[in-house]
Amino acid sequence: MKLIIHGGFFSESDQSHEIKTAKQESLKNIAQKAFEYLQSHSAFDAVAYAVSLLEDDPLYNAGIGSQIQSDGVIRMSAAIMNGETQKLSGVINIQNVKNPIFVAKDLITEDDRVLGGNGAKIYANENGFEDFSTEIPQRRKEYEAKLNNGGKGTVGCVAIDKDGKLAVATSTGGKGFEIPGRISDSATVAGNYANSFCAVSCTGVGEDIVSNATATKIVTRVTDGMTLENAFTKTFEELKTIDGFAGAIAIDKDGNIYHQDSYPKMVFASFDGENFEVFN
Repeated sequence: MKLIIHGGFFSESDQSHEIKTAKQESLKNIAQKAFEYLQSHSAFDAVAYAVSLLEDDPLYNAGIGSQIQSDGVIRMSAAIMNGETQKLSGVINIQNVKNPIFVAKDLITEDDRVLGGNGAKIYANENGFEDFSTEIPQRRKEYEAKLNNGGKGTVGCVAIDKDGKLAVATSTGGKGFEIPGRISDSATVAGNYANSFCAVSCTGVGEDIVSNATATKIVTRVTDGMTLENAFTKTFEELKTIDGFAGAIAIDKDGNIYHQDSYPKMVFASFDGENFEVFN
C-alpha cells in the first residue's frame, strides 16, 4: 500500500516561507490520514478521500479556496478513475458544492459519467449534495486586484491498495480569471488516468497538459513495457517542445512511485506507512 498526493505548484516569488511550511505540514498530514484510510479501503475510495481533504484545505486551489473566474463565479472540476475497471467519472465547471470529487465519485455508477455545468449541479442536488460556497476572502481580494496564480493549482492523489489495485483522483478550482466555459485537464484523461499497470495525476497549465496528453502517455508507455521513470522522461521531453508547464505524480503496478515537474516546484507528499517524502 502506497500513495502520493500533490497540491499544485509553489512559486518562491509569490508565496511566503510561512505558506511553504504550512503546505509541507498539510501535505504530510493529509498523506498520513489518507494512508490510514487506505489500510481498510480500496485505492478507489482512498484517492477520493485524500482529494476531499485537499479540497477542504484553503491552501490549495480546489474546493474551498478555488479561483474566481473572469465573471466573478467559481467553477470547479474533478475526476476519478478506477485502474481495475478503467472507468473514469467526473464533473466539469460545477458550482456551489463543497467536494466536487465526491460528486465525481458518485457518477462512477451512472451510464453518463462525465457531467458539466448546470447538469452536474442538478445531479449533485438530486443526490444529496448541499449548496456550499467555496469562496474565501483571499480569493475575492485576488480577483478584485486581478491577481493570478498562473493556472498552476490543482490537487490529486494516486494510490495502490493491499490488493495491488490502482486508482487516481484529481480536482481543481481553475486557473483564475479564465473565460467562463473553459475546460481544464483535471476531468480529462490527459490529466487523470489509470489502468491496472499505472495511475497518474497531473497539475499545471491545463492547456499544456491536454496538448501533450500527459497522463495518458505515461500510463500507455508503462503498459507497453517502459519503466515508470523512462515513461516520465520521454513524456516530459515531449512537453518541452511546447514549453509546457506541468507536473505529475504516479504509481505503477509494482508500487514504484515517481513524480516530475517541468518547472519547479510541484508540491507533493508520498507515504508508504513508514517513509514520507515531502517537497522542499
